Amino acid sequence: MSARVAILISGRGSNMSALCEAMKADDFPAKPVLILSNRPGAGGLEYAKAEGLPFAVVDHTGFESRAAFDAALHHALMPAQPDIICLAGFMRLLTPGFVEKWTGKLVNIHPSLLPKYPGLNTYQRALHAGDTETGCTVHHVVPEMDAGEIIGQARVPIRQGDTAEMLETRVREAEHALYPACLRKLVGQSSPD
Repeated sequence: MSARVAILISGRGSNMSALCEAMKADDFPAKPVLILSNRPGAGGLEYAKAEGLPFAVVDHTGFESRAAFDAALHHALMPAQPDIICLAGFMRLLTPGFVEKWTGKLVNIHPSLLPKYPGLNTYQRALHAGDTETGCTVHHVVPEMDAGEIIGQARVPIRQGDTAEMLETRVREAEHALYPACLRKLVGQSSPD
């Protein structure tokens, strides 16, 4: 039986489409059951529509608090009954209450070699520090930002003359390989009942 995967996005959804493309393989032990965006204009929704995938929008601007938004997010996820929720460029901090409801089921991809550079502006921070490499990390989501147990990492060398944009392009390529590999590993370990 395939694990049921919901994917949360805020933008163009390049990691979402990488995950969905990987899940098309006959031997992949998971399938996408919901693409959910907090932005009605997210480019990734076009992919979901074109692929005939179930999708929903919970616009965060319509809520007075993060807790109210997270309650609506939880409500939107429930009918899909996801075994795993992949955050793929989902640019919202989730409340501890939401994270606790989905403990062990939430995973995220982050553009640095955690625990280095949690949060934003990871490429600029790596360049500014004079690092020789950066990369990306897939990790479990816990209430503390970017602090959950690491599932997998991919290293990307920093080349002389790199700009943040050049680094982002190469790290994103690494993400598109790493995230599906980590998802496969994760659902292989915890096959749903």
